Amino acid sequence: MHDTPKNSISFKVYGRYALFTDPVTKIGGEKCSYHLPTYEAIKGVLKSVYWKPTFIWHVDRVRVMKRLRTQTKGTKPLVWSGGNSLAIYTFLHDVEYQVEAHFEWNEHRSELEKDRIDGKHFAIVKRSIERGGRQDIFLGTRDCQAYVEPCKFGEDKGDYDEIDELGFGLMFHGFDYPDETGKDELHSRFWNATMKKGILEFPRPEACTVSRFIRPMLPKQFEEGENLLSVEIEEVAL
Repeated sequence: MHDTPKNSISFKVYGRYALFTDPVTKIGGEKCSYHLPTYEAIKGVLKSVYWKPTFIWHVDRVRVMKRLRTQTKGTKPLVWSGGNSLAIYTFLHDVEYQVEAHFEWNEHRSELEKDRIDGKHFAIVKRSIERGGRQDIFLGTRDCQAYVEPCKFGEDKGDYDEIDELGFGLMFHGFDYPDETGKDELHSRFWNATMKKGILEFPRPEACTVSRFIRPMLPKQFEEGENLLSVEIEEVAL
């Protein structure tokens, strides 16, 4: 039985297209989406709904509501050196997911301890979902605009509810950023993705056993009143 963590929220996110890839390998003229959303992509949706460096979003479960379909399109990516080129992207088409997630205080941000007022943050998150997020929502890339709405996780019928298990092999999970780990390094991590009755139960980042060092990286510095608003001001401004 799934235990609901503290500060847990649920919502649905849907869009016409999605493109979920390992960002480190997104080079060349072709990109092909994973069949499932990545932890990092859903975390990006959550950050567009509401985020502050005071806390860390954790994606608990994602429920795939619609049957997996792909569509290949030719696109013209931005080329900084000039010229025109045609890239072939394989997107997921007509997607909808139910998401359950929660936030936890970022213990590596002791300077923001005064901002740890969970009731206020939680209230802002719920209102932000009702309003469709605080920033534009995307599913994997800016080419794939999406929308969020409140929902109860598990409601309505999904196309994979009756399928016991589907394995998708090794998949990109997300990034380990220095402001969340306390280490001055950026790593990417991976997991063996399995969908059971349409539901992905994501492991916590520290439970992923496969990772790759990318580069040294320093955490961004935040200071209330400079580049950070207190939760009280955020609450009034919403």
